[in-house]
Amino acid sequence: MPGTRLPGPRLQPRDLSRAPEEEQDLLLAAAYVSDAQYNRNVPFKTSPQAIRLYYFYNHWTMQGATYFFICVDLSLALFEEPALFPLPFLVTSIAELLCLTAFFGRLVHFANVTPQMVFWKDTKNICIMVTIVLTLIDLITYGSLKAANIHSVRWSRALRPVFLINFPESRQIRRTFRSIRNALPDILYVFLLFMFSVLIFSLMGLKLFGDRGLKTVEGSPYFTNILEIMFELYVLVTTANSPDVMMPAYEFNWWYSLYFITYTIINTYIFMSVFLAVVYNNYRKHLKNEICKLAHLKRYKMIEAFNILKVKVGTEFVVKEAQWKRLAKVVVPDISTSHLELLLRISDEGQKGHVDKTNFLRLADLLNIQVVTINIKRHPLETWMPRVYQSSASLLVQKMVRHRIFVWVYDVIILINAIFIALDEKIPFISDAEWLFLSLYIIEILLKLYTYEPRAYFGRKQFWNWFDTLIIIAALLATVANTTIQSARKYSSQQVLDMILILRILRLLRVIVSIQRFRVIVTTLINIGPTMLTFGGLVLVVYYVFAIIGMEAFHGKVRFFDPNFTAPDALVCGNPALKDSAFARDRYCRNNFNDLASSLVVLMELTVVNQWHILADGFALVTHQAAKLYFIGFHVVGVILVVNIFIAFILEAFFVAYSLEKSEVETAIEKKIQELGVGVQEEDVQDGKLTDNMDAKDSGFSGDGEDNKREALKGLYFRIASRKYRTVDTLLQQMFESEIAPEDEGPSLDEILSFSSSDMYPKNPNFENSA
Repeated sequence: MPGTRLPGPRLQPRDLSRAPEEEQDLLLAAAYVSDAQYNRNVPFKTSPQAIRLYYFYNHWTMQGATYFFICVDLSLALFEEPALFPLPFLVTSIAELLCLTAFFGRLVHFANVTPQMVFWKDTKNICIMVTIVLTLIDLITYGSLKAANIHSVRWSRALRPVFLINFPESRQIRRTFRSIRNALPDILYVFLLFMFSVLIFSLMGLKLFGDRGLKTVEGSPYFTNILEIMFELYVLVTTANSPDVMMPAYEFNWWYSLYFITYTIINTYIFMSVFLAVVYNNYRKHLKNEICKLAHLKRYKMIEAFNILKVKVGTEFVVKEAQWKRLAKVVVPDISTSHLELLLRISDEGQKGHVDKTNFLRLADLLNIQVVTINIKRHPLETWMPRVYQSSASLLVQKMVRHRIFVWVYDVIILINAIFIALDEKIPFISDAEWLFLSLYIIEILLKLYTYEPRAYFGRKQFWNWFDTLIIIAALLATVANTTIQSARKYSSQQVLDMILILRILRLLRVIVSIQRFRVIVTTLINIGPTMLTFGGLVLVVYYVFAIIGMEAFHGKVRFFDPNFTAPDALVCGNPALKDSAFARDRYCRNNFNDLASSLVVLMELTVVNQWHILADGFALVTHQAAKLYFIGFHVVGVILVVNIFIAFILEAFFVAYSLEKSEVETAIEKKIQELGVGVQEEDVQDGKLTDNMDAKDSGFSGDGEDNKREALKGLYFRIASRKYRTVDTLLQQMFESEIAPEDEGPSLDEILSFSSSDMYPKNPNFENSA
């Protein structure tokens, strides 16, 4: 989920009101640049008081507090009836009132930041207020009825995800919901056609098999009720009851199999593929609309910032160098002097002492690109024992460790180790070989620590080095512990043995590091990981709403008994209505809606769709046949909509991330780094030759000559950091921004906010065909 920290200006609230007009202009421009940097589209007031409130609103502590109260509010379902960890109603109601107070305070804060007309036109603010009022009404009603010992339903609990969706911090989740909402009309037409097809085949099935006296395996009449037939055929689309549903007709006459084969081809393969195509097409179309809007908003905010700070020099308007530096420092207070000077060299290419409009508009992108300052450090052994470390034998060892063959040798060792893991450990030779492999791995780590500077080898970015070392150390300790336990001949710890087995298997992941194509794929998956949190928020909302509804409708209807419990109720999950049912025979008693955790597990099983019809039949038996509509509804929303959105999202994200190319701004930064002679390649860092040490030397670029520059930067180097921070939205936005001319002022703010999907389509063919 979104929640990026915004480094705000380090000013006390009283400083802003006393600051001169120039300082106020600087803070207003910084607010615009920060919004452009983080793609915020909040129209805010420009008075000094409002700017102060806006910075406070976007501070990471306020965002963290908001998410904290959202998590508390959502987690209350764990402690409310039906509860996994029961708490008195008074406790949970007080906690919910505190959360509602925090949400209302956040809303009031937002109202003081934005213009009044904008606030009341914003649908999400209305949703939050209405939800707060409805929740209070429900709390009072439920508490009153509970005091009178009258059972009632806490219906407002299903509205809690509204707070997660509608606060400004969750704009990514709202964007996903907007994509679903915009795709609904097209999806609805396909769904109606799909249901019409199911109805036609149901009528055909009723006429073909209804009067033939066929029976199911359970002895029930086969295809005699139109509603039952429609449900069975709907389940067949998910393949959960295939081939069971076909067998009575197939056994009667094998020609009847053609009916089911035709149905499966049309509805399972064709219609489900059409659903995916419609969802994917609409997702991409509306994603482009959102990205175009973000790009125009970003340009608008940067132009506003430029217009605030601009001065006329000759025939053009520019921003003075000193003012540009102050602006960057306000936006990113912890930026180092050396990093700031590097960005200034890129923005003020001709060293004229000012930044023109074209280069100023790139400031948000420059600040978004992480430039890592690196100090080259000598190996401690080279300092302590220079003669020994620089001897011919030592250099030969270092050369051997750095060679590619060294990696290949250990790849082979890992593969051989994998074969031994699969063999029976009771054979003495196999168990003794584990010590040999452990010794080889320890030797490898020691050789690498001898060759590479230790602080570089265990740098912050060296995940695989940390992973490898920790796995080896843990495996060594576990093996020693297990050997000690066995030698004592008192007992053998199964937990220790399990841990050793897992650690041995995890060592095989090292192969991924060595094979380049594997590394590219894994890196791509890691790159899109943060963006996938958006989908996680969407799934959480859908699951939570259906879990709350399921608990209210089905809690207590199915009970789980210990396997050793022999009472008759245990055989029917505590409900006689399940006698002789597939639900009871398959021991699905654990699949119930008696608390939030169990409900989420059931919904996960429904998402997988295997045997979901048995779950639906079971809960229909203990309530009413209409309960099947709940499970069908979840399948439509959770599988047809959400899973297809997920597939569309992953396809788009993977295609874009897999074909990463440097942006224009990144290229400019790298070019300047190389011109100054302070560049270093990322692969050098990955090999452990350098260490990432941000701001370790805060040297500036002093002097105009090359010698002065190099003297100021002695031992200090730069590189573009890993691109993991670049989200799919950022990449697509860069594609669209290339279409906007630097001199283009763009549409007004009202026009941007009112854009529809038909108003804008990027002409860049790379953007149109980003997949």
